Amino acid sequence: MTAAKALRLLLFLVLAWQLTGCGFQLRGQLPLQLFDGVYLQAERHSELAAILRQRLQSHQIVLLNQPEQDSPSVYLLHDSLERRTLSLFPNGQVAEYELIYQVRYSIQTPGEEPQLFEFELFRDYQDDPNRALAKARELELMLAELREQAAQRILRQLGRISA
Repeated sequence: MTAAKALRLLLFLVLAWQLTGCGFQLRGQLPLQLFDGVYLQAERHSELAAILRQRLQSHQIVLLNQPEQDSPSVYLLHDSLERRTLSLFPNGQVAEYELIYQVRYSIQTPGEEPQLFEFELFRDYQDDPNRALAKARELELMLAELREQAAQRILRQLGRISA
């Protein structure tokens, strides 16, 4: 065994030892499989609800058509996007925005009162009037990313409550 291989092996072992020593564990599956299904109520054309439905189905969770006593219910009450000006170009045009994605929802688990949750996600967005088409596409991608993060956060909260 060469010295380089021995050093790499030693480095790997030290790193593995540190990860196990600090309590690191992979998350694994969400504990949502405890329920037969989940009821999701949202506005008809909510993009966040569409992403949330996809994520639930990817975890093999049945989406119920109506609330049931032995299944949790998720109610998406409100999601909105605001933007705040962060900086201006010398000519007075906006150079940078802060995007604020706000989500309010409630979760009701079997035998419990509904619990209300709300959170905000933030992103900085630099605007360039000379590249309007590219910046519009970048904004769309950023909004999709914010909605994806919001859906993951709701699923984690649902998993925490139902565990």
